[in-house]
Amino acid sequence: MKNIAVIGYGVIGKRVADAINLQEDLNLAGVCDVISDWRLQNAVRKEYDIYAATAEAEDEMNASGISVKGNLQDLLEKVDLVVDCTPKAISALNVPHYKKKGVKFIVQGGDKHETTGHSFSAENNYESALNLDATRVVSCNTTSILRTLTALKRADLLDYARGTLLRRATDPWESHLGGIMNTMVPERDIPSHQGPDAKSVDPDLDVITSAVKVPETLSHMHYWNVKLKKQASKEEVLDAFKTSSRIKLIQYDQGLVSNNTIKEMFLDMGRPWGDMYEVALWEDMLKVQGDELFYAYVVDNQAIVIPETIDAIRALTGIETDGAKSIAKTNESLGIH
Repeated sequence: MKNIAVIGYGVIGKRVADAINLQEDLNLAGVCDVISDWRLQNAVRKEYDIYAATAEAEDEMNASGISVKGNLQDLLEKVDLVVDCTPKAISALNVPHYKKKGVKFIVQGGDKHETTGHSFSAENNYESALNLDATRVVSCNTTSILRTLTALKRADLLDYARGTLLRRATDPWESHLGGIMNTMVPERDIPSHQGPDAKSVDPDLDVITSAVKVPETLSHMHYWNVKLKKQASKEEVLDAFKTSSRIKLIQYDQGLVSNNTIKEMFLDMGRPWGDMYEVALWEDMLKVQGDELFYAYVVDNQAIVIPETIDAIRALTGIETDGAKSIAKTNESLGIH
């Protein structure tokens, strides 16, 4: 049983905390933040131990009736590993504290690869993370790219891949603060950062991405054109995707015609927050023409990295050396079937 801390109780942090709490081999030692509003009040309701990141935050928490167990340094004394879910500007300030304390740590995809020297995707490079001091769980879009392309690579089908990403404008709970309306904003640089980011996990990938920010908040959508190593049937491609337990094949002709209908399906399935941990890939939209493959899928940026983070914890702490076994444990705990 390893003791794990979550630093930053926001969109990702609250989900990571709940997922840790579901694991038989992990113990959530506490969550640490600067907020004392409804978000942290929900952590109190779940009976999570609360730690204050700053003295000012502790004063505000106490004034709000939140029982504070201590500060960040107190929490670091009690844990084997920290999952930092704070924005990259904050995590950059936190990392020196983790290193000074000799505590293993995980950062998120917004941080640079150089922060840890290792970037993680469970089905691709679990074993390379075993017993490391730190890793970075790559971003939601990069995670989806690695899952799908790694599945094709395992089947010896992948030559190169070119993808277009339609990126949601902001997180749903912050849509009153910003985002875009009645426009689309292309990223200036091609490739967009996701392709090079995927290569930080698997340098052998030949992948180029371009991205457009669109005026919606539910999810991202990807379109991919893949050059196969050989001519293949649609069935061979689908069999390759089925080797990933975290790709869910869906049917357009069953009414799953948009990101909102897909979200509704996962809500109906009883997932917390309607979370979709899998890549939702349209099976009946997928086309193979000779040695070219075309497909599209949807990415839940609030949820897809949660199972990856749990597997990264196991890899860094060494409590499970077999990636497939960790993935199976995590999937079972989160209801990924």
